[in-house]
Amino acid sequence: MILIFNDIAGSEILLILVFVLIFFGAKSIPTLARTFGRTIRQIKDATNDIQAEIKKSGVDIKKDLNLKGIIDDTVQEVQKPLDQMMNDLDSTIKYEPKSHNSHIPPIQSKVEEVKPSTVEVKDVGSENTAEASAVKKDIN
Repeated sequence: MILIFNDIAGSEILLILVFVLIFFGAKSIPTLARTFGRTIRQIKDATNDIQAEIKKSGVDIKKDLNLKGIIDDTVQEVQKPLDQMMNDLDSTIKYEPKSHNSHIPPIQSKVEEVKPSTVEVKDVGSENTAEASAVKKDIN
């Protein structure tokens, strides 16, 4: 209400009141003021009701969305793997190998030397000579 009369000076308000007195008369001014007061009160009540409804619906939406719970769940889901990785890194950094006096014997591997085998081809005759030379070439 104050914002409406913010730019009006005192002399202008006096001029408006004189105009109302002349136009409506002295007898109807109290009824006009009561009606004007009731109207202003109804407007304020309606404004307060609308503001309360907006605040209430905002709280209801917050409860429906459960943002706090969703945020907490997400934080826990992200924090668990990170904590596990941190523990793994700490254990890796603080790792101390066992002493050399362990009772586990070292593994020794034996490699056998493979020797090429020799095949003897006997000369059985002239007809088998060609075959024998071919087999001899295949072996070498």
